[in-house]
Amino acid sequence: MHHAADGRPVAMVVRSDFDDFGSHPPTFETDAEREWLREHYRVASPELERSTKAHLTADELPLQMTVLNRPAGAFVKPHYHLNEQPPAIETRHQVMVCLTGRARIGIFAREGDHLADADLGPGDFALLYEGHSIETLEDGTRLLEVKQGPMPRNPFDDNVPIETKEGAE
Repeated sequence: MHHAADGRPVAMVVRSDFDDFGSHPPTFETDAEREWLREHYRVASPELERSTKAHLTADELPLQMTVLNRPAGAFVKPHYHLNEQPPAIETRHQVMVCLTGRARIGIFAREGDHLADADLGPGDFALLYEGHSIETLEDGTRLLEVKQGPMPRNPFDDNVPIETKEGAE
């Protein structure tokens, strides 16, 4: 996770070979929670859920990221998710997924601090809370960009330039 000087999260990069499920387990501590899991998921045991599902983002963040690594036959019953309240955030968060090729994502705080560059390869993705730049490093690079909606009526109103520090572009 990359943070601004005041500690707020700015970006997270997840590699295609992520396998640190033990550091980000879902919480199924009580008998009632385990019973809920048995009712809604088809998994061999609630403990399997701890080693095949990683909640990467803090619960209070408006865009949640989870990595699943399930065996054949695992099944989650049809469902959808409710918002208790619309997120009150200043920036629209987005996910950048590298499908093919390579790209460099510059990670910036809104104030212009260049926090890092993340080179993404196929299957890697970045969760972007604030400023970023995008540079393709190979011909044929394809990126999938997922943003919070809705889009503004004038999409150009959505793009806020950042005065960068340290001579970054």
